[in-house]
Amino acid sequence: MELTRRSFLKAGGAALAVLTGLPGLNLSAAFAYSDKMGKLKAAKVASTICPYCGVGCGALMYSRPDKGKWKIINLEGDPDHPINRGSLCSKGSAIFQIHDDPGKKRLQYVEYRAAGSNKWVRKSWDWALTEIAKRVYATREASFVEKNAAGQLVNRTEGIASLGGAALDNEEGYLLSKWMRSLGVVYLEHQARICHSPSVAGLAASFGRGAMTNHWTDLQYADAVLVMGANAAENHPISFKWITEAIEKRGAKLISVDPRFTRTSARAHIYAPLRAGTDIALLGGMVKYILDNNLYFDEYVREYTNAPFLINPDYQFADGLFSGYDPAKRGYDTATWQYQKDEKGVPKRDPSMKDPFCVMQLLKKHFERYDLEMVSKITGTPPDVLKQVYDAFGSTGKPNKAGTILYAMGTTHHTYGTQNIRAYSIIQLLLGNMGIAGGGINAMRGESNVQGSTDQALLFHIIPGYINSPSDGEDTIDALMKKYYEGKNTDPLSLAWWGNCRKYLVSLLKEWYGDAAKPENDFAYSWLPKRGANYSHISLFEDMAKGKIKGAFLFGQNPAVGGPNTLFERDALAKLDWMVAVDLWETETSVFWKRDGVNPANIKTEVFRLPALASVEKEGSISNSGRWIQWRYKGGDGPGEAMDDLYIIHALQRAVAKLYKQKGGKLADAVTKIHWPYDNGHGHPDVHKVAKAMNGYDVKTGKQLINFTTLQADGSTACGLWIYSGGYNEAGNNYARRDSKDTHLSMYHNWSYCWPLNRRIIYNRASVNPDGQPWDAERAVITAMKKPDGTWGWSGDIPDGGMPPLAVAKQAGTPGLPFIMKAEGVGGLFAAGMVDGPFPTHYEPMESPVVNKLYPKQSTDPAAFIYAGGSGEFGKPDQYPIIGTTYRLSEHWQAGAMTRNLPWLNELFPELFVEMSEELAKEKGIANGDLIKVWNGRGTVVAKACVTMRFRPMNIDGKTVHTVGIPWHWGYCGLCSGDSANILTPHVGDANTRIPEYKAFLVDIKKA
Repeated sequence: MELTRRSFLKAGGAALAVLTGLPGLNLSAAFAYSDKMGKLKAAKVASTICPYCGVGCGALMYSRPDKGKWKIINLEGDPDHPINRGSLCSKGSAIFQIHDDPGKKRLQYVEYRAAGSNKWVRKSWDWALTEIAKRVYATREASFVEKNAAGQLVNRTEGIASLGGAALDNEEGYLLSKWMRSLGVVYLEHQARICHSPSVAGLAASFGRGAMTNHWTDLQYADAVLVMGANAAENHPISFKWITEAIEKRGAKLISVDPRFTRTSARAHIYAPLRAGTDIALLGGMVKYILDNNLYFDEYVREYTNAPFLINPDYQFADGLFSGYDPAKRGYDTATWQYQKDEKGVPKRDPSMKDPFCVMQLLKKHFERYDLEMVSKITGTPPDVLKQVYDAFGSTGKPNKAGTILYAMGTTHHTYGTQNIRAYSIIQLLLGNMGIAGGGINAMRGESNVQGSTDQALLFHIIPGYINSPSDGEDTIDALMKKYYEGKNTDPLSLAWWGNCRKYLVSLLKEWYGDAAKPENDFAYSWLPKRGANYSHISLFEDMAKGKIKGAFLFGQNPAVGGPNTLFERDALAKLDWMVAVDLWETETSVFWKRDGVNPANIKTEVFRLPALASVEKEGSISNSGRWIQWRYKGGDGPGEAMDDLYIIHALQRAVAKLYKQKGGKLADAVTKIHWPYDNGHGHPDVHKVAKAMNGYDVKTGKQLINFTTLQADGSTACGLWIYSGGYNEAGNNYARRDSKDTHLSMYHNWSYCWPLNRRIIYNRASVNPDGQPWDAERAVITAMKKPDGTWGWSGDIPDGGMPPLAVAKQAGTPGLPFIMKAEGVGGLFAAGMVDGPFPTHYEPMESPVVNKLYPKQSTDPAAFIYAGGSGEFGKPDQYPIIGTTYRLSEHWQAGAMTRNLPWLNELFPELFVEMSEELAKEKGIANGDLIKVWNGRGTVVAKACVTMRFRPMNIDGKTVHTVGIPWHWGYCGLCSGDSANILTPHVGDANTRIPEYKAFLVDIKKA
């Protein structure tokens, strides 16, 4: 019988495990198959996970010795992987070229650019580590602040910044987060801030966690799929495989809402054109339609949301402003947004949901003006198309129906990006689509480990596991706990899981500081830097431009292309004294000093460029959007003297700690007494030791903890990342599991590990009725069962909280509500924690061609953060009458360095273009392929014209409005180069997370 690829891979055995540590493969079968294939003869096989978007597809690498190194000779999709089943998209298929490097662009050696120099000079690793350590030491000593002006202990440095980490493995991100905090760094940011930070804020405010709620293979169980602010078919192609399954097997309706007719739109049953920046108008119209037509899931809404909760009678909303607004501060006092409470502090409820101050009635009132005609005038979407969208998705508000929402940066990249996600949350709670199979709100992340690096807290406002990083005045663990976590719940029906946070924080400090973390010194909590300001991405560059930041680390991030208002950010880099750029390729950021129009002699920034290994050249774990933490193995050796980021971070930490041991310094203990037992005995950290540290262990015995339910607040347990606890316990490396047998509803519990507790669908207790029985028996995510001893258990997925069903809990007066991470235990239709309002509200972008039709007195978001230095005056429609929006291509990735250097992908898309409608092109006298200029007050982009029917003029309340689209992957480095679209985007931020506005700004165009 002929040996197929699948039968070869399923052969099983130990021989290959010796070479790669990969279970379930037999090397003898591999040799037999390789002999037949010829080019794969004597190759070893190892599995990896794609380094591009957050779908988490698997691939197999075939390697063999070549001139003393292991060389990858073939890479292809893993047919046993549950998500991609052997398929790879255009980028995934080109991973091989990252290692093979046919363009000879990979960085191979340490290089140094001296102040004022116009060239790189090759250096040794030892030299670079020593010199960088000297810069870190000097800058930290000069900028370290022990106490603020109020005399509060803050222990921070504002002279050093760190950017990047979404392509780092989890173990690398963990060490980077730990090291930077030990130095006192507060300017700690990475790609999540400028791509998906509203996801965490919006989802957490609504449900308690900020993660994708379901997972990729779950999409097949949907009856309706709303893709909005995303283009799944092009930007996350393998995810579209599962949407197609839903269409073919369940007859699911696919709805595409987008300013541009995309490839997703081409496969959709309903396409709704949308003016960029008007998402909340369309979604608010859907909320009104669902309420007006009684499409909501009544029992679900009453039992599992805060719809019956009563709000302060002083709460108001009028003319685009909520009660409590202070125009001088551009912010709100939220006192009137709070729940009414009884004498025990329990929120008051009206079960009938008829009280004028209950959330349900306030919701109806808030969206009462969002009718079809009004929404159409704002969005440009025809009323009949709006009705089709609302009917199709509104039909899922039944126990036997499921609807899912998929979104990406078209949703998040706005000054109200967080409120866009809040609007999704309201819709899904009304329809009862949270916690169920085929439901949820699913963030389509565009970086391979942006989920994991956010879990590791490479962001200034959190520490690992989404614990709030302390601010000025929160000088003890007690102070932090009482402010955010403890005593927040008074309802006996709510589990309020965040009340356990003290256990997680103390265990984190024990892992970070070991024996130096003791009860008598508050477990070294005082050593954590306290934040005194907002240090997010744009603030970081504003302060860099002022000369406040002296040194910066960049791990795989390229703000000279990916940051907003990039000309401003490139200029800001010149104010640094030194920079360390760690990457696989030359990036625009690392050579900002030799771009066109700049004299390198005038730029005094020293630049250390360190060559990194690619994902296929190292070992570690990576977390996809669906929270699956998967292990990837080393397939081949990297070029020249390139090293993995794990070593680079480890070696830098050791070098700086050595200086502090020799010379002493400010808060030296935080640097020298850090617990860092990761060395493998040969100067390189052991990735398995780091993974085990994240999982957690018993301090006395060293034994790995089974999961975070065993963590303690007394210092007896150490755990670097509580939500990952259970991933690498005494049972072994659960991230590396490769059992692709379906355990239940395509959840694949024995493939990898999924945080938290290997739960595949979070909030799954909302998939059952109060008696614990599934709303939909056909798609039963979990089911409650009474055991012979009278206790309750659950079958199916890992239940989100192991309590008995709600009806039983009510009788006993014990926790039973499904949204266990929320203090009140229910989903939030009303969210008082939002900075710019408890309900989403349509506001125009800061640069808009029209005035807000709903709220002309308050046209734009009154709480959006406007930065003083970077934006200048916003463009006006009489100057720049055309809407500009950015988007991505399937063939290129993010800031472009890892695709613009690959010949296969450059052949597919070799140059920058600007897409426009036929009508606009005719109006401007532009033909397809013409060289054109796109400009506004921030800069000018020159590119080829791409004239298509995918953009169409929109009628906005009687006014014709045009839009142009610009892919944002290009820069001035690589095999193909071009202007960066973000030259045109403004320095303005979302009110909640300060994500920049990339999707709606004003420009004009002309033939070049």
